[in-house]
Amino acid sequence: MNNWADRLIREYEIGRHDLATMKNELDPANLAEREDRSKINSMIRTMTESIEWMTTGREPGKLRGVDKKATYQRRAIADMDMFPSLDIVPEERELDEEEKRVIFNIIAELSPRERQCFIMNKAYMMSYAEISEELKVGRSTVQKYVERAKNKISCRANVIQCS
Repeated sequence: MNNWADRLIREYEIGRHDLATMKNELDPANLAEREDRSKINSMIRTMTESIEWMTTGREPGKLRGVDKKATYQRRAIADMDMFPSLDIVPEERELDEEEKRVIFNIIAELSPRERQCFIMNKAYMMSYAEISEELKVGRSTVQKYVERAKNKISCRANVIQCS
């Protein structure tokens, strides 16, 4: 269910963590290792900037650019035909394009794991147990992700008062 951007972001996060571990193992008193630490710090900054760019869809530090959060992850939910099966709209009817756009934007704002669990549960009608098995996480974890997603969607759609 993860799209290419989610996987790439995760790989960058793992690489950044590995670089930080490598840097911490170097002796700052050793001149040669101090230079290595400096280069590793530069790589960590670059990876952090890349992760931010992929997550927000805009160049870090720039005020202009793509304004929508998680621009690259949006491709994962671009198939708008699945939205009529979601139980967000109370009556049974086809959603118009504006409603689909609003729902698309709301779902795109969820975390990758919330979005994944929510879509698997609501669009693909998978049970928490099936999702748990598929994602290799606990059933209660899946339930929490789906509940968080539903709460965020409800808050964003002004269905309930949020705190």
